[in-house]
Amino acid sequence: MKLGIVGLPNVGKSTLFNAITNAGAQAANYPFCTIEPNVGVVAVPDSRLDKLAEMYEPDKYTPATIEFVDIAGLVKGASKGEGLGNKFLSNIREVDAIVHVVRCFENDDIVHVDGSVDPARDIETINVELILSDIEILERRIDKTKKMIKADKKYQQELEFFERVKEALDNGRSARSVSCTEEEAELLASVSLLTNKPIIYAANMSDGDFLGGVENNPYFAAVKKIADEEGAAVLPICAETEAEIADMEPDEKKMFLADMGLEESGLDRLIKAGYALLGLISYLTAGKQEVRAWTITKGTRAPQAAGKIHSDFERGFIRAEVIAYDDLIACGSMAAAKEKGLVRSEGKEYVMQDGDIVLFRFNV
Repeated sequence: MKLGIVGLPNVGKSTLFNAITNAGAQAANYPFCTIEPNVGVVAVPDSRLDKLAEMYEPDKYTPATIEFVDIAGLVKGASKGEGLGNKFLSNIREVDAIVHVVRCFENDDIVHVDGSVDPARDIETINVELILSDIEILERRIDKTKKMIKADKKYQQELEFFERVKEALDNGRSARSVSCTEEEAELLASVSLLTNKPIIYAANMSDGDFLGGVENNPYFAAVKKIADEEGAAVLPICAETEAEIADMEPDEKKMFLADMGLEESGLDRLIKAGYALLGLISYLTAGKQEVRAWTITKGTRAPQAAGKIHSDFERGFIRAEVIAYDDLIACGSMAAAKEKGLVRSEGKEYVMQDGDIVLFRFNV
């Protein structure tokens, strides 16, 4: 999974990126500090994997990973090449989902590119640029579809759908806000529209807001209202706090977060929000050789899940030997679970569940 961190200059993007990836991306108090997108790969925290590692004492421990891309700050006119313009937009096109960092804190020492803190205006600035870029791309697709209709009338429905999406864009709405049938959603996905990407609004607040209650921050309320209208996710976060805890030991980090009334770090919450947004789950493989988490889309059947490990596993799939994580932990060992009949043999139609521990049988 690849998440692109975007936002206006000086909203805390690079500070957040540094904190969650420890990648050392440059962060400074001036616009366009980030020019080339920085990329950081982090392990997805999973306590289930830790428990399995205790049980099996494996030679290798491999968690699922998530890639964060810190994309340059955007300014008005990016769709027409202002600032880093087209480069910024092409970098967003390559990610699975967008984390839009929105400034929700006051600080006279950190210059806002527009001179004041106004989350609704900031969100609109970025959304307008993404929409303008999408209109240009969609117009090209509509022209192409019109030419195809001359040869085959079956493309008429496709044209009508794309014109409906364009109407939404012309009215300042994102492509993801357009209601679609399953077939139309597939059609929409075939056009690389930026506003069709799932989005998480990361409301960057001060640590005091967490102590006083994030709901009392009027800037956060403004972001939540916009997110609710769009059907987008919203996540309160403090980039400065994430930077502080990045190098702490686990116990120290836990105590620090507890003092702020938090159970999880911003990174953990961001990853969970990203998984939920993209409809992702993890299945697990466990043994002395390796304990590992594999990321798949919810609804994936067993052979396709096996193909994540190796294409031969999918091609020669025979069956999957499956046990639910909770059942294995309750039994204490795989042998005890087998004695109780909790290890199931599943065929090609089995839909994988989050936390399934699997051994795939195959023959090629």
